[in-house]
Amino acid sequence: MISDASLSHQGLAPAGQGQILLIACGALAREILALKAANGWTHLDLHCLPAILHNHPEKIIPALRAAVAKHGADYHDIFVVYADCGTGGLLQAACDDLGLRMVAGPHCYAFFEGVDAFAARDEITAFYLTDFLVRQFDAFVWEPLGLHKHPALRDMYFGNYEKLVYQAQTDDPALTAKAQDCAARLGLAFERRFTGYGDLATALAGVTAPPPPSA
Repeated sequence: MISDASLSHQGLAPAGQGQILLIACGALAREILALKAANGWTHLDLHCLPAILHNHPEKIIPALRAAVAKHGADYHDIFVVYADCGTGGLLQAACDDLGLRMVAGPHCYAFFEGVDAFAARDEITAFYLTDFLVRQFDAFVWEPLGLHKHPALRDMYFGNYEKLVYQAQTDDPALTAKAQDCAARLGLAFERRFTGYGDLATALAGVTAPPPPSA
């Protein structure tokens, strides 16, 4: 099984099988592969860009364009498994320019919970983690913010937050315990919500195989 570290920094190369290529964030790789296996979606192939782009949204669009240029000719269609992800609408504009569809919503936290349900909560003082981000908390949060060297910065970064919400895709007591520890390290209250795959499953179910060529 591919490691979280590899998904974070190298991503995942496509297998070269299937008619439709999913270009996704590496943070979603395990969830997408689980959905593919559970539903028999053999028409879908998966290419993940490095998950660390989560911290550098300005790099997502160049990486997407490079992936489309490299792999696009090998597939009938491409579907982009990113939400806006901090690009300020630029990712949707790039997809429109390339003629590609993408997942609706502002970020993965919204589509895991359900975009409408997430918007209705209007939680401006909540900090969110998914299964992947709980596992990679140090690499994606603690170290990039310099908290491993300067823990006194914590309140400057998180002083306006009230709670950490762990959106659980799986029922894993060890991950829940780790998420609770992440909340304690940030000085935040803890809430766990089991979301499963949310709107991600619905979005991928709508990426149907092309019809067979006519005889």
